Amino acid sequence: EYSCEYGSLKFYALCGVGGVLSCGLTHTAVVPLDLVKCRMQVDPQKYKSIFNGFSVTVKEDGVRGLAKGWAPTFIGYSMQGLCKFGFYEVFKILYGNMLGEENAYLWRTSLYLAASASAEFFADIALAPMEAAKVRIQTQPGYANTLRQAIPKMFGEEGIWAFYKGVAPLWMR
Repeated sequence: EYSCEYGSLKFYALCGVGGVLSCGLTHTAVVPLDLVKCRMQVDPQKYKSIFNGFSVTVKEDGVRGLAKGWAPTFIGYSMQGLCKFGFYEVFKILYGNMLGEENAYLWRTSLYLAASASAEFFADIALAPMEAAKVRIQTQPGYANTLRQAIPKMFGEEGIWAFYKGVAPLWMR
């Protein structure tokens, strides 16, 4: 009567796929808005408002310019969704088993918050490298136009740390 057994590997995989689809696709769909928002934060004199930001971007880069950063957005947020949705269920079951059935029910809100925070911890680690590349592509003109250009350049200039210096702000968010 169910598609899979609760807590099985298939269950976790389906939760992860749900996360990939819900986070990866939705964040990729709003890349143009995110691009303009990031540019407004970096250069408020040039990008004065959302509508002005769209106009300036289209004038300088064409309509295709609004898609800058789509690949790291899709990959990064798909990884975040995979971890967020999959690990939430892992931690919910793990913490529930640690508490016992009655306490898990009595403390379910705290259990769900702890499971969510634990999952988000790992989800942000998975997101951070692609988010770092996306921001460079979107906000530093001439730095890189694609993910394939950004990754080796970032690694060559700063090493592995280039991809993770934004993880603490993600955790704070």
